[in-house]
Amino acid sequence: MSYVDGFVVPVPKDNVQAYRRLAQKAGKIWKEHGALAYVECVGDDVKPGKRTSFPQSVKLKPDETVMFSWIVFKSRAHRDRVNKKVMEDPRLADMMKSKDNPFDARRMIFGGFKTLVQL
Repeated sequence: MSYVDGFVVPVPKDNVQAYRRLAQKAGKIWKEHGALAYVECVGDDVKPGKRTSFPQSVKLKPDETVMFSWIVFKSRAHRDRVNKKVMEDPRLADMMKSKDNPFDARRMIFGGFKTLVQL
Protein backbone atom coordinates (compact mmCIF):
# COMPACT_ATOMS: atom_id res chain seq x y z
CA MET A 1 0.00 0.00 0.00
CA SER A 2 1.09 3.57 -0.67
CA TYR A 3 0.72 6.91 1.08
CA VAL A 4 -0.89 9.96 -0.52
CA ASP A 5 -0.75 13.70 0.12
CA GLY A 6 -3.98 15.26 -1.17
CA PHE A 7 -4.80 18.88 -1.99
CA VAL A 8 -7.82 20.98 -2.93
CA VAL A 9 -6.87 24.43 -4.25
CA PRO A 10 -8.95 27.38 -5.53
CA VAL A 11 -7.49 28.96 -8.67
CA PRO A 12 -8.80 31.97 -10.60
CA LYS A 13 -9.96 30.78 -14.03
CA ASP A 14 -7.66 33.33 -15.68
CA ASN A 15 -4.70 31.75 -13.84
CA VAL A 16 -5.24 28.09 -14.80
CA GLN A 17 -2.44 28.06 -17.37
CA ALA A 18 -0.05 29.80 -14.95
CA TYR A 19 -1.02 27.25 -12.30
CA ARG A 20 -0.38 24.46 -14.81
CA ARG A 21 3.12 25.79 -15.49
CA LEU A 22 3.82 26.03 -11.75
CA ALA A 23 2.45 22.52 -11.16
CA GLN A 24 4.59 21.06 -13.95
CA LYS A 25 7.72 22.55 -12.38
CA ALA A 26 6.70 21.49 -8.85
CA GLY A 27 5.81 17.99 -10.01
CA LYS A 28 9.24 17.53 -11.57
CA ILE A 29 10.84 18.54 -8.28
CA TRP A 30 8.71 16.08 -6.27
CA LYS A 31 9.47 13.29 -8.74
CA GLU A 32 13.22 14.08 -8.73
CA HIS A 33 13.21 13.70 -4.96
CA GLY A 34 11.38 10.36 -5.05
CA ALA A 35 7.61 10.83 -5.30
CA LEU A 36 6.03 7.93 -7.20
CA ALA A 37 3.34 10.02 -8.90
CA TYR A 38 2.24 13.66 -9.05
CA VAL A 39 -1.25 14.47 -10.37
CA GLU A 40 -3.03 17.82 -10.80
CA CYS A 41 -6.68 17.90 -11.95
CA VAL A 42 -8.84 20.90 -12.84
CA GLY A 43 -12.53 20.94 -11.88
CA ASP A 44 -14.87 19.94 -14.69
CA ASP A 45 -18.06 18.66 -13.03
CA VAL A 46 -17.74 20.15 -9.55
CA LYS A 47 -20.96 21.62 -8.25
CA PRO A 48 -21.63 23.26 -4.88
CA GLY A 49 -23.36 20.84 -2.53
CA LYS A 50 -26.19 21.38 -0.07
CA ARG A 51 -23.97 20.66 2.93
CA THR A 52 -20.41 20.28 1.67
CA SER A 53 -18.48 20.09 -1.60
CA PHE A 54 -15.12 20.89 -3.15
CA PRO A 55 -16.25 24.47 -3.98
CA GLN A 56 -17.53 25.06 -0.46
CA SER A 57 -14.41 23.60 1.14
CA VAL A 58 -12.21 26.35 -0.36
CA LYS A 59 -14.86 29.11 -0.39
CA LEU A 60 -14.73 29.13 -4.19
CA LYS A 61 -15.45 32.50 -5.80
CA PRO A 62 -17.46 32.83 -9.06
CA ASP A 63 -14.33 33.58 -11.12
CA GLU A 64 -12.42 30.55 -9.76
CA THR A 65 -12.18 26.84 -10.41
CA VAL A 66 -11.05 24.12 -8.04
CA MET A 67 -7.98 21.89 -8.41
CA PHE A 68 -7.83 18.38 -6.95
CA SER A 69 -4.31 17.08 -6.65
CA TRP A 70 -2.32 14.28 -5.09
CA ILE A 71 1.23 13.03 -4.71
CA VAL A 72 1.91 9.31 -4.18
CA PHE A 73 4.67 7.91 -1.95
CA LYS A 74 5.76 4.43 -0.80
CA SER A 75 4.86 5.17 2.84
CA ARG A 76 4.45 8.02 5.30
CA ALA A 77 8.14 7.77 6.19
CA HIS A 78 9.01 7.98 2.49
CA ARG A 79 6.68 11.01 2.15
CA ASP A 80 8.40 12.71 5.07
CA ARG A 81 11.87 12.14 3.56
CA VAL A 82 10.80 13.32 0.09
CA ASN A 83 8.94 16.37 1.39
CA LYS A 84 11.93 17.39 3.52
CA LYS A 85 14.12 17.38 0.41
CA VAL A 86 11.47 19.20 -1.63
CA MET A 87 11.01 21.92 0.99
CA GLU A 88 14.79 22.45 1.08
CA ASP A 89 14.99 22.66 -2.73
CA PRO A 90 15.69 26.31 -3.70
CA ARG A 91 13.66 25.92 -6.92
CA LEU A 92 10.46 25.32 -4.94
CA ALA A 93 11.27 28.08 -2.45
CA ASP A 94 11.68 30.54 -5.32
CA MET A 95 8.31 29.50 -6.81
CA MET A 96 6.48 29.87 -3.49
CA LYS A 97 7.97 33.33 -2.78
CA SER A 98 6.71 34.73 -6.04
CA LYS A 99 4.21 37.56 -5.78
CA ASP A 100 2.72 36.21 -9.00
CA ASN A 101 1.58 32.96 -7.35
CA PRO A 102 -1.49 31.87 -9.39
CA PHE A 103 -3.53 30.66 -6.39
CA ASP A 104 -4.50 31.61 -2.84
CA ALA A 105 -2.52 29.21 -0.64
CA ARG A 106 -4.43 30.39 2.45
CA ARG A 107 -7.54 28.59 1.15
CA MET A 108 -5.76 25.38 0.15
CA ILE A 109 -6.81 22.19 1.94
CA PHE A 110 -4.27 19.41 2.29
CA GLY A 111 -3.46 16.30 4.28
CA GLY A 112 -1.73 12.95 4.28
CA PHE A 113 -3.67 9.73 3.78
CA LYS A 114 -2.94 6.04 4.34
CA THR A 115 -4.15 3.93 1.44
CA LEU A 116 -7.16 1.82 2.43
CA VAL A 117 -7.94 0.14 -0.90
CA GLN A 118 -5.62 0.01 -3.90
CA LEU A 119 -6.63 -2.09 -6.91
